[in-house]
Parts: sequence; C-alpha cells; structure tokens
Amino acid sequence: MTLYLKEEEVGSVLDMQMALDAVEQVMAAHGRGETVDYPRQRVRLPATMTHLLQGGVPALNLSGLKVYTSGGGRARFWVHLFDATNGDPVAVLEADRLGMMRTGAAGGVAAKWLARPEARIAGVFGSGWQAQSQVLALCAVRPIERVKVFARNPERLTAFCERMSRETGREVVPAASAEETVRGSDVVVTITNSPKPLFDADWLSEGLHITAAGSNSLARQELSEAAVRRAAVICVDSREVAVREAGDLMPLLEKGRTQPGRWVELGEVVAGIRPGRTAPEQITLFESQGMAIQDIAVAARVVALARERGLGCALPY
Repeated sequence: MTLYLKEEEVGSVLDMQMALDAVEQVMAAHGRGETVDYPRQRVRLPATMTHLLQGGVPALNLSGLKVYTSGGGRARFWVHLFDATNGDPVAVLEADRLGMMRTGAAGGVAAKWLARPEARIAGVFGSGWQAQSQVLALCAVRPIERVKVFARNPERLTAFCERMSRETGREVVPAASAEETVRGSDVVVTITNSPKPLFDADWLSEGLHITAAGSNSLARQELSEAAVRRAAVICVDSREVAVREAGDLMPLLEKGRTQPGRWVELGEVVAGIRPGRTAPEQITLFESQGMAIQDIAVAARVVALARERGLGCALPY
C-alpha cells in the first residue's frame, strides 16, 4: 500500500530525537559514499518557483525526492518515497514540518560534532518557523542553558522566546542587538533570509561554533567574508551543493579565497573520515544547504511509525 500522510499525522509521530538520529546516520552513510544525492533544481516562472531535490539511500532501500513550491507569500512541501529494488511508490508525505525538523536536525548534528562539548550559551538570528527546530536541536545535543534570540519583529520575537522557553525548559530571551546575540555565545545560529551579513566578524570569540542555515543562493548572505575567513573549519553538508548554493561561501570562492577541497563534509566528520574541530580555540562553521537524503531518512522513520499506528490513507497507485 502506498501511504499518504498529512501534516498533522507527520507531526504526531516526528520528534527532534528521531530527526537527529536519522540525519546523523544518513550523513555518515553519505560520508562513506553509500548514498546518492543531487543538488537542488529550480523552475522559475513569473509568479511561482518549483524546487526539486532527489536522492537515494540503499541502506533504507529507498529513493525519493522532495518537491516544494513557493509563491503567493508561502511555500508548500512534499516528500515522495520509492522502493529502491522494484521502483514501487512507498509513500507521499506532506512535509512542511518534516522539512523544518530535518533542517534543525542537520544543524544539531553539526553542533554535536563541531561545537565544544561544554557549550552553554547560544545566540540565534531569526524567530520564524525554521528557527524553532534549530533551538530544539541545539538544546538536545549540547548542555545549553541560555539562548539569546535577535529578530526584527519585537512582538513575534517575544512570543517565540516564550514558546521556546516552555518547549525546551531553557532560558530563551530576546537580545537587544546583533552584537549582544554574538558576544559571549558558544554557538551562533543564523536562520534568516537576509541579503546582507548579520553581524561583525570582530564580535566572534575563540572556540565559537556557527551554524549558518539561511543562505542558499547568491541573493542571501548571512555571514560577511571576514566572518567566514575567521573559521578554521568550514563544514558543508555537500561540497557539490555548497558550490552552487552557499551564498556565504560563493563570494570567497569566486575571489579564490577559499576552495571546496578545504571544506569538510558533515558526513565525513561523522564517519571519522576527516576531522572537524581539532582544538578548543578554533572557530568552526557549518553551512547548511539541505540534501534530499536527509529528508528521505527522516521520512522513512515517520512512515514506519505511522504504519505501526495505523495512520494515513492509501493512494490508488
């Protein structure tokens, strides 16, 4: 039976620990060369855009794709799974929440492997839908005690901090400025659509880890060139994707100030193939662009649990 799962059904079985485990395992497989993943493709029309990511995870016996459309001020997401042996359709999932949790989990896995173990203070730029999962994931992998959040809309920021304080049991508070968000933080997360850098590179302290998750095109740049150049370790989820989409890295790449061969992939770090952080004083950077295999891995766990619970409906394939 080909299963169809709605947003509320996905949300009823998916939690952050499940997403973290799935992303960590599939990234390790990617680091060992055991997956197939293709960079995002986009179809641009006057009023809308369609985005497509494709991949395969042989260990799960699945291939699949994530497709989403943007237009009219909103985006809509779906994940399609197929049996990798016979090609039969396995499931279709409405994937707004799945994608949000997967993005946060990628940042969480990066923080687990790159941030200092004792990291307790976090600074977050952004208070939108995607920022929620970044905070949840970070609190799950590090002993975070306080999260400072900076965003443009004061009312939305206050509501976000109150909600995330309840959900995490940690102190989540509004920051008065970008500088306050960065200064004194052990981890900084950027999850915005900003077209220009969010903070001054001079505010970065030794030992800091940065997860930059909002810039996936040349039209967006959350980090300055100076901030990127301060990173002793630049980690990407995929070099092939990053050279096409990492708005924070592409300006330096074009000027010859960085090279893909100097970047490590998250899967390589998780699998023990290449080192991540090698000294406490290093500044580390994770540039998160997103990969189809991450969505496939999380979706596989959701589908398995949904079948156990009798959720979803059959599609007439």
